[in-house]
Amino acid sequence: MLAKLTGWLLLGIVRLLTGAQARWYGCPPKAEQRIYFANHQSHADLVMIWAALPEELRSITRPIAARDYWANTPFKRWITTEVFNAVYVERAATAPVVPVAPSASVAPADVPAPAPTPAPTASRAAAASPAERIEPSMEPLLPMSLPFADASVEVMNEVQGQLDLPAPPPPPPPPLSPAPEAPPAATQPETPPATDPLAPLIEALRSGDSIIIFPEGTRGHTGEPQKFKSGLYALATMFPEVVLVPAWIDNVQRVMPKGEIVPVPILCSVTFGAPLRVEEGEERRPFLDRARAAVIALRDV
Repeated sequence: MLAKLTGWLLLGIVRLLTGAQARWYGCPPKAEQRIYFANHQSHADLVMIWAALPEELRSITRPIAARDYWANTPFKRWITTEVFNAVYVERAATAPVVPVAPSASVAPADVPAPAPTPAPTASRAAAASPAERIEPSMEPLLPMSLPFADASVEVMNEVQGQLDLPAPPPPPPPPLSPAPEAPPAATQPETPPATDPLAPLIEALRSGDSIIIFPEGTRGHTGEPQKFKSGLYALATMFPEVVLVPAWIDNVQRVMPKGEIVPVPILCSVTFGAPLRVEEGEERRPFLDRARAAVIALRDV
């Protein structure tokens, strides 16, 4: 109830300040699903074209509203949601910020890894242990008679070789130091797709609503609209049964110029032209130029 009363109050203020004259030049007001596309020179364009529609069309027509402007305060958010039933759109496609995992600290490449201490060998162990003290013997040396005293030198050498202790085995080579493992690469999560700015408009059209859009994408400062962006063409090809109606909003930029807050009472009007459609085989840019020319042509009507 409060939203309805606010809508009537706002409608009276807009018509008092601007007159909100609607001129149906190329088509009559009709309760059918439409895409109204108009020039954009002020934030008041949304309110102006909404107020110019008859009551039976206002209830089924949703204007688009830039979220960063019309939803930045609770009051404007309530007005656009409850009174205008607007469709919020983003000015540009955005993607969420992807957090980057902190990289593991890596030791400098020029500092070699400390080699492991080799296991002590038998000879080193023997050298490290204290030597056994041998006491000298005072007994007289006795002549030793061997049964093979008269044997040849070759036999003596062979016997001596058999009596000698085997040489200790060579020490095992020190174990190779394992190469330092590289830190695991930080796994980057997949970047989610950017938000499609046309998604809320597509949803509104699928639900059967009419919409009001401004194909320039931003407010202009000259007497003519800027080049139309591709959104109008995309919607027209996705919903060929929806009627495309051009509109020219006049003098609204003087009521509330860019950067101003207090509106100035000036007579304004909205002229609606003949419907358009995408011709068979028509490319995107030719259609957008033709749609822009249809809007500009309504300026002098």
